[in-house]
Amino acid sequence: MNRFELLYEPMVRRLKQELPDNLFYHGVHHTLDVIEASERLGRSENVADNELVLLRTAALYHDSGFLMGEQNHEEKGCEFARKELPGAGFSEEEISMVCGMIMATRYPQHPKSHLEQILCDADLDYLGRPDFFEIGATLYKELIATGRLSSEREWNRLQVNFLNSHRYFTATAVSSRDPLKKENLTKVKNLLVA
Repeated sequence: MNRFELLYEPMVRRLKQELPDNLFYHGVHHTLDVIEASERLGRSENVADNELVLLRTAALYHDSGFLMGEQNHEEKGCEFARKELPGAGFSEEEISMVCGMIMATRYPQHPKSHLEQILCDADLDYLGRPDFFEIGATLYKELIATGRLSSEREWNRLQVNFLNSHRYFTATAVSSRDPLKKENLTKVKNLLVA
C-alpha cells in the first residue's frame, strides 16, 4: 500500500460522514472527481510517479478544510495535511509541496509550480466538460442553500464572470478543456438574454 492509499480511505470516510449536508458541490464526489482529474492530467503532463502521489494527496485534502467550515478552508486543509501526512511517511518538504498545491486552488488561482497548475486545472476541470451544467447545478443549489445567492439570473451572471476570468494553466487542460469551456460560456450568456 502506497502513502496515498494509507490516507485515502480514512479521509473519504470522514468526508462522507462529517461534511455538512448542504455542500451539494463541495461534497466527497467533488474530491473524488478532482483526484481522478489530477491523475489524468498528471500522467498527460508526464509527472513522475513520486510527484503523482503528492498531487493525488493534495487533491484528497484540497477541500478537507470544509470539515471545519467554509471560511479559509484551504488553510484548514493544510492543517489537516500537516497533522496527518507525517504518519503516512511524508517528509516536511513533501508536505510543503502538498500545502502549496492546496493553497493554489484558492480563487483567483495563482499557481507557482507545475504541480500547483495541475491541481488548479483538476479542481475546475468540469468547466470544460459535457457535465458542466449538471455539476454547476449542484454549486447553484449549494450557494442558494448557504444564502450566498438569491436567483438563477444572479447565478448565470456569476457564471459568465467566472468563466470569463478563469484560465487553464497546463497544455493538456488548454487543449482538452478550453474549447468546450468556451461553448459552455456561450450557452450561459444565451440564458441571460433569453
